[in-house]
Amino acid sequence: MTKKLLAAAAALTLLPLGACGHKTDAAENVQAAADNTADAIDANADAMRDQGGNIADNVEATMDNKADAMNNKADAVREAGENKADAIDKSAKK
Repeated sequence: MTKKLLAAAAALTLLPLGACGHKTDAAENVQAAADNTADAIDANADAMRDQGGNIADNVEATMDNKADAMNNKADAVREAGENKADAIDKSAKK
């Protein structure tokens, strides 16, 4: 969010320079084309940041699921060990 705000502020500071105008239509067209290209690049950068955030969220969810599965396995191992220990105790009392 801060980067977008800084980019907007930087663009606003350049507006007076662009408002000076050029002497020919060709120069105006070149400037407009450069502005359009820069806007497209900025849009791609924003999309890339958004996509990166989505990927990170998906990776985090996947890792949480895997960690939960490992916790479940650990619980199952503990339970199996407890059951086996109980069975040993039970057979020792006979």
